[in-house]
Order: sequence, then structure tokens, then C-alpha cells
Amino acid sequence: MSRCPALLIAAPASGQGKTTVTAGLARLHARQGRRVRVFKTGPDFLDPMVLEKASGAPVYNLDLWMGGESHCRRLLHEAAGDADLILIEGVMGLYDGAPSSADLATLFGIPVLAVIDASAMAQTFAAIAHGLATFCKELPFSGVLANRVGSTGHAELLRVALPNPAVWRGALPREADFVLPERHLGLHPAEEISDLDARIEAVADALESTLLAVLPPPVEFPSAESEVRISPLADVTVAVARDAAFCFLYSANLDVLRALGANLVFFSPLADTDLPEAGAVWLPGGYPELHLDRLAANRAMKDALRSHHEAGKPILAECGGLLYLLETLADTQGHRAGMAGVLPGRAVMQTRLANLGLHGVELPEGGLRGHTFHHARAEVALAPIAHTRAGNGHGQPEAVYRDRRLTASFFHLYFPSNPAAVAALFTP
Repeated sequence: MSRCPALLIAAPASGQGKTTVTAGLARLHARQGRRVRVFKTGPDFLDPMVLEKASGAPVYNLDLWMGGESHCRRLLHEAAGDADLILIEGVMGLYDGAPSSADLATLFGIPVLAVIDASAMAQTFAAIAHGLATFCKELPFSGVLANRVGSTGHAELLRVALPNPAVWRGALPREADFVLPERHLGLHPAEEISDLDARIEAVADALESTLLAVLPPPVEFPSAESEVRISPLADVTVAVARDAAFCFLYSANLDVLRALGANLVFFSPLADTDLPEAGAVWLPGGYPELHLDRLAANRAMKDALRSHHEAGKPILAECGGLLYLLETLADTQGHRAGMAGVLPGRAVMQTRLANLGLHGVELPEGGLRGHTFHHARAEVALAPIAHTRAGNGHGQPEAVYRDRRLTASFFHLYFPSNPAAVAALFTP
């Protein structure tokens, strides 16, 4: 059993400022000399990048459906044994989804802070806060933070309207310096926000005068068994694409490959002219559509990927990786460029979301869980070997394509959901 102060930062909806507040809290406590571990609820690649910058430590995802209760329990237990504070950013609204952020907080007894955008309301702020706090009587509700307030008078109006003023934790002003830039898949990757550190510092400065500068109460986190007990990839080197075009990598996925015994080497399809010496290749998701000309011009890398495939070696391509392996990819302005040509087909980026949600799939290697989130339409001249199924029964299935040892889909796999199946995908 490990004990550590912990807080889950939630909101009534997306866009209320959860990431901004979580990042500011992580920085505030880190600069006070505390070891801060941050988690993100649900499937997300971009928010964790910002939170890693804020906390100075790797950020993992907590999802009771993708990874399961035991997986989440193990991550929290390990963090509690090493940290002075655990912060968890929620997903969407507090009660949205099945399971929701509220389910996670209730299961593990983690106090909940509600962040509410109060920029266009007065007493209704109190009604929303009261509803979040009382909708589920088992929820360990801790307090509320008013975000984007217009003045000290506005903040006081919000505070006194609360049925229980003891839940008030303070307010953040409506400042342009706090805003994190977004684009079609969410926030910009952290490395692309040139003044990100200054923005995080500004939020931390503002939070220093709130009650959130004090540590929340400790929570007990029991231990859980390790998920990986075998090393079938002990002699396998996995080459992982990682650059501005391919940056959607769960830390837990990398951990699973290492725990399975794999040696990981990283390469850039944008800059490198050859693959590292490797038995398998992983092309994760990202933004290939923003780098069409550079990817198209790197013929040596495309040739290397085709040679790897023709040699019968494993390739896993997820979302952006799938797009890169097609013959052509076009952006939303109609600019089309030649991609690697490993898969027969083409894709076009859309201005609207094409699919979103938690998904699972049954492959010959076993069942795997993960999620999908993309704006592309693809035409692939192969019959799918499987289709994903939405975890909540709603949403469009995603096709999974296979050609020899290549497995490709818009589906993002969460490796901890079935490490043995992952090992089979990467075994040469």
C-alpha cells in the first residue's frame, strides 16, 4: 500500500481549462521542490505532452476500459511510491463516458476538483458546481475553481453564490497568456508551442494565491501485479518512428515493448534516409498531412520501408502511419503527395471529424483495445482482416488491413490491454 496526496481535475465539459489548470498546478508544486506525477484520463496523446513539460516527468494515461482496473491501479501505486503529489486530468465532462472521470475518482477515492469556465455566468456557476458535487453521492468531491473570471468582484459573486462556500478553491483570471493553441486533433504538440513554458509559469503564478497551493489529502493506493511475465521479444529490435509527423506514442506502449524484452530504436521518416537495423517497425499516429512534401521527398526512407515489408518483416502502422504507407495523401486544400506506396490506396484529409471513440478488435493474435480519432478518409484496395467495435456500442468500425506481416489501421492500439498479442504482432 502506497500513500500520496492526489487530486483529479475535472470539469462540466471539454474546453473549460482542465489542461491549463493541471499544468499550472504541476508546475506550481514542482517548483516548490515536490515530486509531481501527472496522469491523463482517457485516450489522449497531446495533453500529456503539455503535462510532461509542466511536471518534468513522463505522463501516463488512466483508462478503465482500455487498460483495465488492475493496470490503472498498478500505475497509481507505482507513482504514489515515488511522488509527493499525484495529479490526474479528467476527460471531457466529469460524468461523460462509460467509464467516466467520476468512475475513476470514485473507484480509487481520489478527491475531485471541478474547473468551471465562469466567463459568461454568475449565480449559475454555483448551480453547476452543486450539481457536479451531488450528482453521485459516492464521488469524493473536493472543491471548485472558477476559471476565466473577469474581475475580483466577479470572483466574489461566484463564491458567495455557492450553497457550500467551503468548496471554493479560488479563481483564475481571463488571461490570453493562459490559452493553449489548438488545431484539428486538439492542442498543438508541446514542442511546437514556443512560449509554452512561459504560459505554464503564468498559470502557476496565478494559482499560487489560491487554496490549491496547499497539498490535497493523501490517498491510499494498493499494489497490483505486473502485466508482463514473459520476454518473447528478447532478441528483437523494434524501430519506432518518432518526429513531428509521427508523435502519438503512449508511454505505456513503449514500456510494454521494453518489458517484453524488445530493444527500441527511434528514427525519423522526415529526416532519416534509412531504417535502423531492426526486426520490426512501428509507425504510430501523428500529423503526416502537415509534412506532405518532406515525406514525399524522402525517397530513400520510402524505399527502405518497402524493402522491410518485402522481406516479410513486421510493421505496425496506426492512423498517421497508415496514411504514410498509402500511395498518396492529400490535405484539406487538395494538395496531394506521394507516400511510401506499401499499401495500395489513397487518403484525403477532411475538415470534419471522421471517427472518434474507444474501440476494441479481435485479431488472429488476440483481442486488443484502444481508440480512434481522425479526420481522414482512406480508400484501400485490400480486404480487411477485421473491423474494430466501438466500446460503447456506438461509432463507426475501423478496418484493419494486413499484407504479409504488415498490420495497418486508423485504430490506435493500447498495448497494455494484451501484451501477448502485441508480442505476436512484432515477432519477426
